[in-house]
Amino acid sequence: MNAAMPEERPDRPEEACAVFGVFARDEEVARMTCFGLQALQHRGQESAGIAVGDGETILVAKDLGLVTQVFNEASLAALDGYVAVGHTRYSTSGAASSWEAAQPHISAIDETLIALAHNGALMNTNAVRARLVDRGLQFRSSADSEVAAKTIGLATRETHHLRDGIRQMMEEVEGAYAMVLASPDALYAFRDPYGIRPLCIGELPDGRGWVVSSETCGLDIVGAEYVRDVEPGEIVRFNEEGMHAEQGIPQQGNAACIFEYVYFARPDSVIDGQSVYQARREMGRVLAQEAPVDADLVLGVPDSGVPAAIGYAIESGLPYADGIVKNRYVGRTFIQPTQEMRQLGIRLKLNPLPSVIEGKRLAVIDDSIVRGNTSKQLVAMLRAAGAKEVHMLIVSPEVLWPCYYGIDTDVQEQLIAAKMSVEGIRDFIGADSLAFISLEGLRNSVHSNHRGLCEACFSGEYPIEISESMKKKSLLSQE
Repeated sequence: MNAAMPEERPDRPEEACAVFGVFARDEEVARMTCFGLQALQHRGQESAGIAVGDGETILVAKDLGLVTQVFNEASLAALDGYVAVGHTRYSTSGAASSWEAAQPHISAIDETLIALAHNGALMNTNAVRARLVDRGLQFRSSADSEVAAKTIGLATRETHHLRDGIRQMMEEVEGAYAMVLASPDALYAFRDPYGIRPLCIGELPDGRGWVVSSETCGLDIVGAEYVRDVEPGEIVRFNEEGMHAEQGIPQQGNAACIFEYVYFARPDSVIDGQSVYQARREMGRVLAQEAPVDADLVLGVPDSGVPAAIGYAIESGLPYADGIVKNRYVGRTFIQPTQEMRQLGIRLKLNPLPSVIEGKRLAVIDDSIVRGNTSKQLVAMLRAAGAKEVHMLIVSPEVLWPCYYGIDTDVQEQLIAAKMSVEGIRDFIGADSLAFISLEGLRNSVHSNHRGLCEACFSGEYPIEISESMKKKSLLSQE
């Protein structure tokens, strides 16, 4: 698949991946995993894969494309077993779109195969890879998931216990990760010591088995009841004896990614006890208090901007309307538009309703502005449809700092707010006014009940220290 040119990259930060896992003796675990991945498809659309263990070996099927493009009845029927891991991917760190980079990644530990699926980004892969190469290991891709899998494999050979291999990998690698791993007869789930990327546990009815998912919406689709999150630094094993949890490495704090609430997660998911939908409604309500505008209608940019727009409308007393229609069947695609079609920009995904917005002053609620190009096209599209005024209201603060933890904003030069004032951005996108929610307002909206939050993209305060070499590559010249 052709990679997007830099100027064509999305105006929203893109999540790295989704992971899903099942341990269930008498279930069609490949089919369950396929449904789970479909529920998590919003987290990655470049490739999909499922690996299944049958007690003796691991079978895998993966390819580029959406879940429904990769799997059918025949391919699922061929994946027979009782433990499964699945993955959908959006490439960030080091990996172009290729079959080799698609996950789950398969690795051999002597005669035993393991399958690893990873959401996040490792920060010291070059150093770890170099050590493994010195030990005689060879690599087939640049993906950091392969580095993790081979680290686990080498350590397991030396310790003779897979959990010890996982623990040693967790001690050696740095970065954000939520991983699921299948051996032929067990499922493992583990997270980085800060808990940056999400991972939760569910149980099937009547004790029929266990499910692990990036979000609770993945549990819902297969009928699993949410049990709890995998804790930062924890290793959880599921096998015939049930669920066994232990602390793999010491927890370093709580730093769940705040953008899960703003944009990444599905609105029907629950993270750390907080409904994502209700958090987004609250963001809109807080934004109405912080940035009231004189408008006729409140519109939400589908999908993540809609709950916030409803909250804004309720708090402000302005009427809410569905004035932008989303084509829900356009994702990241193998079919590249022509130059003429590319100039249509976001009309491939969004289209205004002139009958609703013509002659109206609009308060338009969106989740974020990262690069600015999509917001500029959106404002122009609304004006062409007859909007009298367009006031852009954003339910996240200005994205000023790059993310190194599995989001595709790892270069500060890409971030319009790092180079322009709010007034400069307003002028660039062509809006009548522009306002961002305050960081304190966003924090108050989330109500994370017992966890801290990673806000590095807004504050520049990184929970995992960034090396000077990474800063030099990614940050604008600092005074």
